[in-house]
Amino acid sequence: MGLKNRKHLFNVFGSSIVILWLVLIGVLVRNVNSRGGSDQPGAIESKVLAIASPQRDWMEIYLKGQKVGYSMTQINPVGENYLIREEILLNLNLMGQPTSIYMVTRSVVDQRFLLRKFNFSMKSGVVSYKISGTVVGNLMQLEIGEGKAKRAERLRLSDPPMIGAGLAPFFKGRPIEVGQSFKFPIFDPSTMALKELVVKVANRETLVIRRLEYSTFRLEAQMLGQPMAFWVDESGTVLKEKSVMGLTLIKSSAAMAHRDIEGGGGSDFYELAAINVKGRLREPAKLTYLSLKVEGIAGEHFDTAILDRGRQRFRSGMIEVVQEEIPIKVGYAIPFEDRSGKMKLFLKPEFNIESDNEAITGKARDIAGSIRDPCSVARKLMTWVYKNVEKRPVISVPSALEVLKNRVGDCNEHAALLTGLLRASGIPARVCVGIVYARGRFYYHAWTEGFLGRWISMDAALNQMPTDATHIKLIEGGLDRQVDIIGLIGKLKLEVVDYRYD
Repeated sequence: MGLKNRKHLFNVFGSSIVILWLVLIGVLVRNVNSRGGSDQPGAIESKVLAIASPQRDWMEIYLKGQKVGYSMTQINPVGENYLIREEILLNLNLMGQPTSIYMVTRSVVDQRFLLRKFNFSMKSGVVSYKISGTVVGNLMQLEIGEGKAKRAERLRLSDPPMIGAGLAPFFKGRPIEVGQSFKFPIFDPSTMALKELVVKVANRETLVIRRLEYSTFRLEAQMLGQPMAFWVDESGTVLKEKSVMGLTLIKSSAAMAHRDIEGGGGSDFYELAAINVKGRLREPAKLTYLSLKVEGIAGEHFDTAILDRGRQRFRSGMIEVVQEEIPIKVGYAIPFEDRSGKMKLFLKPEFNIESDNEAITGKARDIAGSIRDPCSVARKLMTWVYKNVEKRPVISVPSALEVLKNRVGDCNEHAALLTGLLRASGIPARVCVGIVYARGRFYYHAWTEGFLGRWISMDAALNQMPTDATHIKLIEGGLDRQVDIIGLIGKLKLEVVDYRYD
């Protein structure tokens, strides 16, 4: 791959890492609306303090000390329920491009903050994402998208989910003591993930905000493998929240929250998430073998077994990647016949891989024509996505259908569309997320794998099939799985041991 194509990499690096970071913002803004008060797993607090009048809280959002946005949470008691509206505005610098993200969540919860229904929307430039849901027993009935593209999904729940309204509704007027702990199952509509959060009352501290001193409780938590801290005053008002990558929220007012927000000129978000590596790689796009020493990955909460399968080997802190060869004989003509049922997951549509949609299936037929050889069709589909999707950062939940419609996106959008087209053609496919090397560092990135007799990597953002050996896979699956990568941010350490060109 030439220098021109490698340069494109800096226009396509994963908005997935931004989406996952937004999950943490969501957790900070709304994370303790749930069951709690006991050290025993699954215990639901029986004594809940009612909120008798409407309340609204504002927070200013800072990244590395620069104000980049605000959040607002409003809660209104209506009968036996609460109506909650959450609003988040962010202005980020993504590879030198100012990017605005606006998210709104409207939800209905009961007096224990168990979720009954919600509407979530996210807009960034020309790209938008909408999803709504209603909880019925242990199922969540979902509607994704809008208009003719709206589709229904069902999500089975392991716990009654919580959403919305932040820390204030749970803690206001509630006496807490050092040593207490609370457990919360948090549902995030942008990733469709339900994650447990454990919050502990760690200490009493004096907090200074805008030259005023407050007597507070410091609450600590772990979410997605990252530490978070919250400061709550004696009345239960949340004053400050802090998390990964210099993310900080500070209590504000309606008059102050909107002021002096950086216009995308602050810290480059992708660079903040990048991973330094000892040693340099020349012409990384041509690498067929790479060996790295890895630190900071042992003991993480995601499945490290993925580092030791397929084209990757992981032993004693060393990872080796050998670029795979495309098989001469695949062993099937499309569509793939899944007699064993093992490929069912990789052939069926998902909530953001709409491979059964008429627009997706029609485009796949147009590109493939009468060809039935899986390798030829896979390459044609990848090349089409590479040539027809404009490469620039967008922040949204990647959807194959939306990408086909808007023809713009970064690596996530390329991977989602290619995966959808492959499945629509009868080729098993899956999304992968990991890291890839460029300009002296590793960056978080997304690509696709298609089953061509064995799993073969293909990167529609870089037009590679198979991908170069610097593509190191960490996760397979959708955003509900990809959130686990958050646990690695700021922890991974890499050192080049060996590399080859064949």
